[in-house]
Amino acid sequence: MTDTALVVGGTRFIGRHTVAELLAHDYEVAIFNRGNHENPFADDDRVTHVEGDRKDETALRAAKLSVEPDVVIDCVAYHPADVASATDVFADVDGYVYISSGSSYAAEEIPKREGETPLEPCTDAQAVDDGHETYGNRKAEGDREVFAAAEAGVNAMAVRPCIVYGPYDYTERLDYWIDRVLTHDRVVVPGDGQNLWHRAYVEDVASALRIVAERGEPGAAYNVGDRRALTLRETLETIADAADTEVDVVPASADALAAGGLDPEEFTLYREYPHLLDTCALADLGWESTPVDEAMSRTVEEHRESDRDGSEWDPGREAEERVIGVKETL
Repeated sequence: MTDTALVVGGTRFIGRHTVAELLAHDYEVAIFNRGNHENPFADDDRVTHVEGDRKDETALRAAKLSVEPDVVIDCVAYHPADVASATDVFADVDGYVYISSGSSYAAEEIPKREGETPLEPCTDAQAVDDGHETYGNRKAEGDREVFAAAEAGVNAMAVRPCIVYGPYDYTERLDYWIDRVLTHDRVVVPGDGQNLWHRAYVEDVASALRIVAERGEPGAAYNVGDRRALTLRETLETIADAADTEVDVVPASADALAAGGLDPEEFTLYREYPHLLDTCALADLGWESTPVDEAMSRTVEEHRESDRDGSEWDPGREAEERVIGVKETL
């Protein structure tokens, strides 16, 4: 018999790729969302759309009765109460998977490991906040809701991606760097270019969600990230290779950046302390990572077809030019 999957979300980025992954593995798929974003599967009769607000428990229960899912992938649980409600509504499914985050981890360890690296605390006020600064706290508390549900007999698991990139990435974080490489011969990077912020190719995140739903251990959390982590310099060089171009990476210290009125923290995907996730537990389930060269090629190809340029992350090219000028004089 064909299994049925319900994807809470399902139209943007991770959700979109998750639906495609499930379809490729012969699932019947339904998506549940408010319909606020364009549905890329509107013309695909293999995908059913159930409209509703995931914060409305009555709507969630109606979706469950309508779809009768075997597995549920929860892409848009941003508050612990969302996870608590969902694990109650879908308590009898074969697998409920909550998309958590590498931001759940509280300690700066290399690498961060499931079950070993402590998680962020979460106060009552943080649990209902919508700010970026409490994102990790809320995701960590969502993890704890998963653990509690599993203790009560629910087949609930969590997947913790690091920074996700790939086609249709509406955050445009990597698009900024792709655009820089495609439009400029010399690209300024903060520090020495060796800073490391682990990333996960979106199709690999989608496959991780499916595999965990099928084979994961209830109450377990699984990190997901590229099996080969790239430094920022390596990222730009890999983008250039994928685009069949060349790039001169210009590393700039904080002092050099200050000459252009810039600060290292103004550059997206920069992190002073390395962020690296151990992905062995996921690999033990049979998950495999796409080679980063191949993942970047697909990402650059789709970027060129899109209208995204990452300009919202742009620290200012004129300021960068001043930094380059200072570097040349030195």
